[in-house]
Amino acid sequence: MEKKQEIANQQPRSEERLIDFAVRIVKLSANLPRTPAGKHIAGQILRSGTSPAPNYGEARGAESHADFVHKLRIVLKELNETSIWLRVIERSRILKPELLTEIIHENNELCRIFTASLATARKRKK
Repeated sequence: MEKKQEIANQQPRSEERLIDFAVRIVKLSANLPRTPAGKHIAGQILRSGTSPAPNYGEARGAESHADFVHKLRIVLKELNETSIWLRVIERSRILKPELLTEIIHENNELCRIFTASLATARKRKK
């Protein structure tokens, strides 16, 4: 019972962390240059970086264990895509590196958290 309570307490924290991450992505995308490349990257990272929070909300309300695992996979997929866009921004130097350091770190941590969550969810099914 203690483990279930720990997981239940972690869910709102995870959701809040994803919402905070989405807000940071919104602000980052607003700082990208208004060039064709900047606009393209802004749209892509805005889509991938803001979708994990609502997808996690959907996972929490999943209709079945399989649905929960599927929605968690979408959260992780979008976080991984965001990671790639952050690396593109970093390597292209279209934003100052100091604007990216913390958000890249948070993205990496979220990827680790949801990779572990997905592994745990898959084990529970078996």
